[in-house]
Amino acid sequence: MSKTDSVRLYKVRKLISELSNKEGRGTELVSLYIPPKKPIHEAIANLRDEWGTAGNIKSDTTRNHVQDALTKAMQRLKLYRTAPDTGLVIFSGALPTNGPGSEVVNVWEIVPPKPVTQYLYQCDDHFHVEWLRDMLREEKVYGILTIDSSEVGMGILSGDRLEVVDVLTSGISGKTRKGGQSARRYERGREMELTYYFNRVGEHATRVFVDNNKVTGLLVGGPGPTKDEFLKGGYLHYELQKKILAVLDLGYSGREGVRELVDKGSDVLKDVRLVEEKRLVQKFLAEVNKQAGLAVYGLPRVMDALQKGSAEVVLVSDDLDTVRIDAACKKCGTVKTETVAAAKKIQQRQEMTSTPCTKCGATDYEVVEKDLVDVLEELAFQVGSKVEVISSGTEEGSMFKSFGGVGAILRYRS
Repeated sequence: MSKTDSVRLYKVRKLISELSNKEGRGTELVSLYIPPKKPIHEAIANLRDEWGTAGNIKSDTTRNHVQDALTKAMQRLKLYRTAPDTGLVIFSGALPTNGPGSEVVNVWEIVPPKPVTQYLYQCDDHFHVEWLRDMLREEKVYGILTIDSSEVGMGILSGDRLEVVDVLTSGISGKTRKGGQSARRYERGREMELTYYFNRVGEHATRVFVDNNKVTGLLVGGPGPTKDEFLKGGYLHYELQKKILAVLDLGYSGREGVRELVDKGSDVLKDVRLVEEKRLVQKFLAEVNKQAGLAVYGLPRVMDALQKGSAEVVLVSDDLDTVRIDAACKKCGTVKTETVAAAKKIQQRQEMTSTPCTKCGATDYEVVEKDLVDVLEELAFQVGSKVEVISSGTEEGSMFKSFGGVGAILRYRS
């Protein structure tokens, strides 16, 4: 996944989370995957054939639900002249709103993060999101190995995730000789311990980086000459030897070294999402800590910066889970807006629709809900700004979340 796809990735993850637990009354839920080169008119013709076939379903309710879902999907497809560059994914189906008999047909569409490889149509009692989920798997997985004579740390870096898989201690004696040992005898003993340790590290690295993860590249680091002795001794699996991207001097080994190596190897790992997120958050924090720095945080300030065109990049935590509710009076068109946590949206919606319009006193509203990321993305597009979704599961992401989960790096102070 490219570092520029953070908003799309967020939307895919959110949609998968939303749809994966939904169940239909029967085999009434439609999942449609359209490759980028398939003509839209052919996809519509296929669905029209399926609509006709659905006419043979004996159950009146099931037949109507399937045909309604297919109709909704066809209507959505008619909005496209051609499929987007990566294709199109549509989910459509009747889902209960308040028990049996309250089903309402809904439709969702998404431009996937990677190209759809083949046309797929499924009508089932659940949505087939597994193919969309497969697209989230990172193609590039990096191994991180940090070593000195006392310990070794091994980590896996993929997308926005860094996992410290294991830390092994060497068991090698300290540099002080035990009484009565000659210098040569002590050195031989230490060399044997070091050789055993290196063999153990090599075997473990094979399990972690070849058998379990099949890394596409490996970074090696550590303080002192131990890392070089390990590599020159041929203890590392031959496949991993060929995949070494960099060997760097560090201040630490083990768990702390894994994180340090990712930071120091940022030039090599520049296309990894985690590294890009670190750079963005660190730049944001640096500006926040300056007097009159080019950064703001908190939704009101960020929205103001977007409206004035002074925001260059907007940062949003991936678990913010906030929606904007717009209630437009059907009589006079007056719009009232509230931004709330998703968990409180039903209560907020009820309060907004039960309160008379301040202008005409009517209580008939048209209500639209939007995820806050979508709202920010639309505003950013209008002024040529970017939105970056930051993973809350990282150290930098956690630091950024302490600022409310919404911030912006500015072009200038307005």
